[in-house]
Amino acid sequence: MNETSAGLYVEEKVKWSRWLRSTVGVRGDLYWATDASSLVDGSAQTTAFLPQPKLGLVFGPFDKTEFYVNAGMGFHSNDVRGLAQNVPLLVRSQGAEVGVRTQAIRGLDSTLAVFILDFDSELTFSGDSGDTEPNRASRRIGVEFANRYRPTTWATLDGDFAYTYARFQDTNNPIGSFIPDAPAVVASAGITLGEDVGWFGALRWRYFGARPLIEDGSVYSGSTSLFDARVGYTFENGLKLNLDVLNLLNTQADQITYYYTSRLQGEPIEGVNDVHFHPVEPLAVRFTVSKAF
Repeated sequence: MNETSAGLYVEEKVKWSRWLRSTVGVRGDLYWATDASSLVDGSAQTTAFLPQPKLGLVFGPFDKTEFYVNAGMGFHSNDVRGLAQNVPLLVRSQGAEVGVRTQAIRGLDSTLAVFILDFDSELTFSGDSGDTEPNRASRRIGVEFANRYRPTTWATLDGDFAYTYARFQDTNNPIGSFIPDAPAVVASAGITLGEDVGWFGALRWRYFGARPLIEDGSVYSGSTSLFDARVGYTFENGLKLNLDVLNLLNTQADQITYYYTSRLQGEPIEGVNDVHFHPVEPLAVRFTVSKAF
């Protein structure tokens, strides 16, 4: 299996007035792919090219606040091994967002955006092959809220939140319209303390909400909430001592969860539909010594 790609991107930025800027661009991606197989009619090769226009408008700033609109096209690539089954190598996506960025509060950078993202084909996990496979067209509609606050030179706080409504586009399909393993809520937050030299520390939290594991939404994963901590010291000569504590609370949760048919010894030959998961790593301590030159 071989895959070669090349991409070219050009853009034009124009400042029309004090309160209006625009960016127009286009990206072109060219892929060459071949897959040699010992199976009859299993080998294939293809060449795919996908142009992706993009447009962005920024209005402002008005009192350290600006509004923006972005739209464009993109893609994701499928497994080359699917070429013999007439699976397209490149899958187009279309997206747009409307948002606002502000620094009206001293030391605080905030961004709020509403977005929509469509894929001509969604990639989902297949338990039989242990790999991803192309599925139906999908749509995501959501909101993102990002904040970074620096009250002093030695302290930074940040917090991000995203909610996404993710569904397959053919909502009347009897199989169901939920996208497996697409979380509705993702969040993170943290505090970082310290200057360039001397003591420093950090505490971070990340959260993944419950996710549907099957298209009809009848089975869900649990949510995952983890904390990591860091403390260390940086010397003036660039030597840094760093102590990380991962999964600080030794939380018992799943890093990733799937639902598919499997068979253990003694189970029916047709298998059993069940939840399969990879647990998060237990509490771990890591000490690092580094030197900057």
